[in-house]
Amino acid sequence: MATAPKVALFGLFGSGNLGNGGSLDAMLRFLRTTHPTAELACVCAGPEEVEREFGIPAFSITWYRPIDDEPRARAVLRKAVGKVVDAFRTLRWVRRFDVVVVPGTGVLEATLPIRPWGFPYALLLVSAWGRLCGTKVALVSVGADSTTQPVTRWVMKSAARLANYRSYRDELSRDAMRTMGVDTSDDAVYPDLAFGLPVPPTGNSDTKVVGVGVMAYHGTHVDRRQAEDIYATYVDKITAFVEWLVDEGYGVRLFTGDPSDEAVAAAVTSTIRRSRPGLADTRIVTDFAPSYGELVEQMSSVDLVVASRFHNVLSALKLAKPTISISYASKNDRLMEGMGLGRFCQPIRSLDVPRLIEQFRTLADSGERLRGEMLAENERKLKLLGRQNAVLSATLFATDGSSRIPAAARSD
Repeated sequence: MATAPKVALFGLFGSGNLGNGGSLDAMLRFLRTTHPTAELACVCAGPEEVEREFGIPAFSITWYRPIDDEPRARAVLRKAVGKVVDAFRTLRWVRRFDVVVVPGTGVLEATLPIRPWGFPYALLLVSAWGRLCGTKVALVSVGADSTTQPVTRWVMKSAARLANYRSYRDELSRDAMRTMGVDTSDDAVYPDLAFGLPVPPTGNSDTKVVGVGVMAYHGTHVDRRQAEDIYATYVDKITAFVEWLVDEGYGVRLFTGDPSDEAVAAAVTSTIRRSRPGLADTRIVTDFAPSYGELVEQMSSVDLVVASRFHNVLSALKLAKPTISISYASKNDRLMEGMGLGRFCQPIRSLDVPRLIEQFRTLADSGERLRGEMLAENERKLKLLGRQNAVLSATLFATDGSSRIPAAARSD
């Protein structure tokens, strides 16, 4: 590219999900450092928030934007019209850029409720128009899983097939795309992009404070009828565990990863305040971080972490905090296994509080040894991400039009 490349970052950024923001932050740091002349913009869910936090031009993925108190029938009609409008809007903006980067996040996942004509459709439009316009589209360290929903499966598979570059954040994701019919023979596996973000300076963390990451969990797309029961059961169990921590003398910091999680934190806190009216205010507090970086900074002050959201777990691991994952998807388990903590997982749907307490006791006893192992693994992940950055530069910003992945730079 003889002139300054025009690069669009595409994804569900600015919607309040802190993990998504971390992925965007990591990619922006790479681009600004390695390709400082690149003209950057973001196509996202919350453009105003992205412009405020990251200082780059941003605009909405979709034409349709909700209107307060809008009649449902009108909203449904505008959404339907919007899908048609979006096809042409996407063509118009994709052709203006040399490269569209989808940085991290679970863009090819269906572990939580998702409809094919939502983000999967938007991603398919980007990949398809990119092919037709000669704009390179890169899916970088993304998460994926296979789905039995035929339409969602076809849309995700097609979007992935049309991308110029694909890499995944774990073997599970690459295997999932292979089972859905995508040729992954040229696709690499690299760590989640958030592992490349800087770690805040840490002093001595308080060994009597535990970080508990909560999640507004309602099950998957097949659990819609039981969603509220699933949610209530999870809240009751996580409350019981926090009560045990408090009774054992621990302080608790509740962490969230999405605005929807705030209701869970409030429910846990109010229940414990009622049952233990004399409990000091400092024994259980909730941290609502406005950004991924601030989440990591807040988490650096605790000693142990128990969490559900993927990027809450990842943040703890990046900080070398001994961690338990209450996993809502296999990706959590794979992440933990990669850090040598596979035995400290439980599925969120069948969470067993007595077993969780036993896991916590074992984790607390093994903390110092585990920290050393986690620090070494984090160094390895940083090196792998540096290798991917070299691949991205050669693949996306080469002047010879090449879009193949240099074999010598593959992660595996």
